[in-house]
Amino acid sequence: MANQTNLNIRTDAEVKTAAEHIFEQLGLNMSTAVNIFLRQAIRQGGLPFEVKIDVPNEVTAAAINEGRALMQEKNARGYKNMTDLRAALDV
Repeated sequence: MANQTNLNIRTDAEVKTAAEHIFEQLGLNMSTAVNIFLRQAIRQGGLPFEVKIDVPNEVTAAAINEGRALMQEKNARGYKNMTDLRAALDV
């Protein structure tokens, strides 16, 4: 590597220790592991793994709970097609 530079990052001590332990088992040091990550990010044109929020936000969680409650309610009105649903929403 001809033109090298330093990269300083901050992380929790526990995260660093856990990562070092994993990398050591793979035969890597922290510098090599970070370089692999950076090269994969370049190759992928973004993060080399999926990033998502598994937990729904407050509004979505409320909507899910409302839908589940409606499913259990015997008198809740259901719709067999989008036309009927849209007509009910337009009222």
